Amino acid sequence: MDYQAIALFEHEFTVHPDEVDVQGHVNNVVYVKWMQDLAILHSDANGGSKATREAGAAWVVRSHRIEYLKPAFAGDRIRGRTWIEDFRRVRSLRRYEFLRFSDEVLLARGETDWIFVNATDGRPRSIPLPVQNAFPLGTDQK
Repeated sequence: MDYQAIALFEHEFTVHPDEVDVQGHVNNVVYVKWMQDLAILHSDANGGSKATREAGAAWVVRSHRIEYLKPAFAGDRIRGRTWIEDFRRVRSLRRYEFLRFSDEVLLARGETDWIFVNATDGRPRSIPLPVQNAFPLGTDQK
């Protein structure tokens, strides 16, 4: 399979009624799920998932940070965007934005600090070049 190195990855989500909380807007944990979904989809599209498996490794979350700016509601179409900000020895910072399609309002933004680990024992290990090379850094295409 041929992969295209995409710096800024976008995916559309539609808010389902079961993702809405008692206040009538998207529940905060849904954004965490969307962040994970975007990371996996981006990695799959770039060949990063394949390179990670071939290295005998996996990614685990060290921390999430989310800033909620405006509410989203059932039926809203959401554009999720993600990109890799940097690679450090065993860590990588990934950023996210969520915008409503109808008015392009920024609803939320966040980041995840990911740790690269050995798939067998879970110990942190250096991120090999084939994995790093699967992801152009930054948002040049934004």
